[in-house]
Amino acid sequence: MTGKGQGFGFGLGKMKELAEAFKKAQQVQEGAKRLQEELEQMEIQGESGGGLVKVIVSGNQEPKRVEISPEAFGEGAEVLSDLVTVAMKEAYTKSTATMRERMEELTSGLELPGF
Repeated sequence: MTGKGQGFGFGLGKMKELAEAFKKAQQVQEGAKRLQEELEQMEIQGESGGGLVKVIVSGNQEPKRVEISPEAFGEGAEVLSDLVTVAMKEAYTKSTATMRERMEELTSGLELPGF
């Protein structure tokens, strides 16, 4: 056994890398907070029936509003229900894709050393 304690194998170089990693992680955390606020303000639209029904959600998939044109009511309850469902699915899909893209942009520069 040697008398020198390396402290769990962390040399000075590793400590610098770890400090950099923490700094990057903090930047990502701050960016994530800003992104969360941005996503809440976004309006992402899904539509169906050639625009007869529009569903608007936030970037966090939070429902904001539904717009139904007067012509859509003439289609009957069952068709209208289908149109709303299709528009909701499209809005949700676009919203989750947007969130995923933005998160990837945020974390793309993050490389944690030694992990």
